[in-house]
Amino acid sequence: MQNIGLYRFIDNLKPTHFRILLRDVIITEDRNVTRPYLQYTARIKKWTVWRTPMADRTATVTRNTLESQITVTVNLDGTGQANFATPVPFLEHMMDQIARHGLVDLDVQATGDTHIDDHHTVEDIGITLGMAIAEAIGDKKGLTRYGHAYVPLDEALSRVVMDFSGRPGLIMKADFVRSHVGGFDVDLTREFFQGFVNHALVSLHIDNLRGSNAHHQVETIFKAFGRALRMAATADERMAGVMPSTKGTL
Repeated sequence: MQNIGLYRFIDNLKPTHFRILLRDVIITEDRNVTRPYLQYTARIKKWTVWRTPMADRTATVTRNTLESQITVTVNLDGTGQANFATPVPFLEHMMDQIARHGLVDLDVQATGDTHIDDHHTVEDIGITLGMAIAEAIGDKKGLTRYGHAYVPLDEALSRVVMDFSGRPGLIMKADFVRSHVGGFDVDLTREFFQGFVNHALVSLHIDNLRGSNAHHQVETIFKAFGRALRMAATADERMAGVMPSTKGTL
């Protein structure tokens, strides 16, 4: 065993909401391994553990009205697991994109007055998702805050930019080539995101840049939203404990 040297570094534990600070660690090189690369081991001499302020970023929110009954559970530090029971199957397909590409665990249980149309249920799911994410995100200290993504799907391309600004705002430009995808009214895409931003308190810019298939247009928007959310909600270790605003609050 050859002594490589002394290092001071920070490493992450596996639940990610804990960190370990290692001091005076001896890094050694072990050549007696079967893998085609060097294996390194560490002997810890002193260590300290503390809990980070971004721990346990989960929330469950229930919102019941005369038009819909919605429960949303979200884990911002998940693995992309999704579970849905709603009367709007196309929206379930789109929310699956948010979970998978945003690496958030998402559970949505919903009933609503879809015998009228899907408007109230889709809008209220967006509202409740926004409420859950606002609760899970916490005080925003150490947050990356901004996120953006371009996502293509064949001929379609969309861009989404997000800011956990504390101020709701939606700018959306999408000229869908058809009014419906199956039984889903594509106008409800805007209603979903309007409900979301109003209660998540984010600024959201959505642009479908091109597309000749309405399904692809909507799907690229939701995928790009998931990727932008993932970026914006990520913890920035260099900003640990610091509000990402010169105002000192968001």
